[in-house]
Amino acid sequence: MSKNYFKIIRAGINSTFQDLGRSNLYHVGIPFSGAMDNRNYLLANKLTRNNHNYPVIEFAYQGPHLKYFGDKLNVAITGDVTFIIKKGDNSIDGACYQSFILENNDELDIISTNKSVYGYLAISGKFDLKFQWSSCSTNTKANIGSNKGEKLTDNQKINIKEINQNFVNKKLNYINTKIENIRVIKGTNFNYFSEEGKKIFFKNDFKVSKLSDRMGMRLEGKKIENIVDTNIRSEGLIKGVIQVPSDGNPIIMFSDHGTIGGYPKIGVVISADYDKLVQLTPGSIIKFQEVDLDAAEKLFNLYDLETQNLISQI
Repeated sequence: MSKNYFKIIRAGINSTFQDLGRSNLYHVGIPFSGAMDNRNYLLANKLTRNNHNYPVIEFAYQGPHLKYFGDKLNVAITGDVTFIIKKGDNSIDGACYQSFILENNDELDIISTNKSVYGYLAISGKFDLKFQWSSCSTNTKANIGSNKGEKLTDNQKINIKEINQNFVNKKLNYINTKIENIRVIKGTNFNYFSEEGKKIFFKNDFKVSKLSDRMGMRLEGKKIENIVDTNIRSEGLIKGVIQVPSDGNPIIMFSDHGTIGGYPKIGVVISADYDKLVQLTPGSIIKFQEVDLDAAEKLFNLYDLETQNLISQI
């Protein structure tokens, strides 16, 4: 039995264990999963001096309220998040992108994300988790991954099997920025849509609906007209692909997406914009901007370079 553990007082909304996900399983219907916001995931681990692929707790909107029992532990939270640390009768306002110490009987109350969706909690050590296909990432739709493929629940105990004895406080000056123009490359079924439909896709605003989760984001806007067929033979999907069903409203596939689908694909969100896209809350307004493959690759290289530069500052 581990002497170091968290007790969950309140699990929060969609709190799960995530890492970088699992690869090379699309052929058996298993998507990558993994952290939705890759940059904030990597920064959380670096702030606690962890390996870049260590599991963290990802939460949406409201995070967990945890009580800690055990030896001194270094912790960090990334994202745009409001949280407090309770030490006895004292409550301390927490700061994101800055590591801090939890001691026996301390409480960590992650109250909410601020005008964003996902936040990340990393510890200076390893959670005691079971891996499935070389990853602990939880896909609750398929019951795959650690915690029996389920969200965290109230009164659950989270054991810690190893603590890194590195208690140097780390801090990063970083502000999450919003994005409105989502850059995309044309999809494989782009020509299924009328010229007016294509114009609507690239010129009109779309609103993020409430029907958004780790599987995908449904958008609302003027109908995108299909002039060929609203259904196609099911074929492979990837993260970021944009499907348009018969109602004419786009659906963007996210980390836990199905690996095949039968709706025509009008575009694919470039990897450089994915982290900011997933943080858009219901009601947010977005526009799509076309780029070619060469530009998408250059933009991803710039995104990756910026991420590595941030990591190097910690």
